[in-house]
Formats: sequence, C-alpha cells, structure tokens
Amino acid sequence: MAHKIDVKLKHTYLALVLLDLVGSTAFVQKVRPIKAARWLQFHDRLARSVCYKNNGREIDRSDGFLMSFDSMADAVKFALEYNKRVMPKTGLKARIGIHWGDIVEVHQDELFVGVGAKKVELEGISKNIAARTMSLADPSQILLTKDAFKRLIATPALRLPKELRSACVGLYKFKGVSEPQEIYSVAEDVDLLQPPKGNEKAKRLGGPKYIKKRLRDRKLKDWFKSFYKTAAPFAVSFYVYAIYKISLSHTLQQLFGLEFLSALSPYSEEIQAVINSLLETIGQL
Repeated sequence: MAHKIDVKLKHTYLALVLLDLVGSTAFVQKVRPIKAARWLQFHDRLARSVCYKNNGREIDRSDGFLMSFDSMADAVKFALEYNKRVMPKTGLKARIGIHWGDIVEVHQDELFVGVGAKKVELEGISKNIAARTMSLADPSQILLTKDAFKRLIATPALRLPKELRSACVGLYKFKGVSEPQEIYSVAEDVDLLQPPKGNEKAKRLGGPKYIKKRLRDRKLKDWFKSFYKTAAPFAVSFYVYAIYKISLSHTLQQLFGLEFLSALSPYSEEIQAVINSLLETIGQL
C-alpha cells in the first residue's frame, strides 16, 4: 500500500562542498569532551560566518560540514577563505571536496523539523561524488571534480585571487560511481596542488606525479634548492680533482697536513678516470 508523504522536492544544480576536519577523533580524545566541544563550536561559528558571507547554506554537520552554493565561484571563495581565516585561528585543518551537479533538495515537513530533522536535505549521486572527492584531499587541500572546474572557469567575474593556481591532478575511479572522475586542485600555494595518492574508495588511475612551480611562484628557498642541485656535481668534481692533485704532490700534502693522501698515488689513473666521467656527465646536463 502506497503512503503519501507530505514533502517538497526541488531538482536543481548546485555546488556541493564537503569539509572534513583532519584528526578530529584524536583531538577529542586528547583534550577531553568539554574542551573539545567548546573549541569545535568556536571553529563551527567561524566556518559558518565564512559560509554565509559567501552566500552558502549549511546542510549538515558532523566532523565537518556539507554546504551548498548556487555559484561555483562562491563555493571556491568559501574554501579559500576558510583556509586563510578559520584554520590559523583554530589550529585545525580540513580537507575540502567540491562538485557541481544535479541534486534534489528535500524540504522536510515542519512537524519533523520541530523534533530535530534537518530543514533541507540533499539527495543524489552528486553528494556521493563530492564526498569521494573530499576523501581524496590532503590536509588543507581543495579538490574539484571536472564538472566543478568547468563551471568555475566558465563563470564570469569570479573575483578570485590573482595568485590562484589550478592543476589537473589525475583520473580516479570512485567506489559506487560508474564513470571515472577527473580531479583538479586549486590553491595559492603550489605545495597544495600536488596529486593525492588515492584510497580504498577513490582509486587513482593515472595523471601527473608532480605539479611544478612557475618561476614567479618560486620563493628564496626554492631558488636555493635549484642552485644546490645544479652546483652539487661541480662541487664534487672540484673536490675529487683537488684530492687527485694533492695525492700527486708531496709538497701540497705537507702544506695542508694531508700526508695520508700519498697512499692514493698508485690509483691516480683511476681517480683521473672518475674526474673525466664526472665532467662528461655534467656536460650532458
């Protein structure tokens, strides 16, 4: 026998944002329930204020949030502002997944809302895809599905940071989802663009192993690392050559207090061969 259900269903397209706090269980165990509750409420209020500021709606909350936005630009702006404002103030990190797709908004009967039901719930595969995308992300990382990314770049007047970078991080097979999903990352820091490894619910099928930095993105430490990698072979060659020369000269051995190098004299030809090999290798770089 069919039962009539007095509920309003609305089929629409939305940007779905899944945010999951990293290490929340360990945090609660460490600081105990009362202190954890106060701190998590502080976090939630900050997150909600950023959500409402960017025209979002809170749908559900557990160890994070499920939120919906009418605009992909607003969804991404929320994620970026969350990382900038909420994480530094709370010391908590989150992984964020965003998907754009069709969804059914379920507006519950006021009777059930009055006894604790959510006023608006979401149903549809888009919610599952957003959840799988979020599960892939590393701490502080923002991941988008291909549909979300296409919608983002097609939106005029994004008002997003000029420093914002994006990259395709790979193709993944989501558990329970028929079609493989192409995943993108967005961030102002290239370290947060790196491809996630995958997990039991989102298997990595392929894609780039590393997202390189552009020249304008490089910081002083990056330039130092690059210089070090380039200069290291030359430095090694210089030291080997210096040892070779000292091993041939008794005067230099006495000058530098390295008389023990005289034992290398019988091997001068081998050392010279090593030097020649190093120089040849460097010439091919």
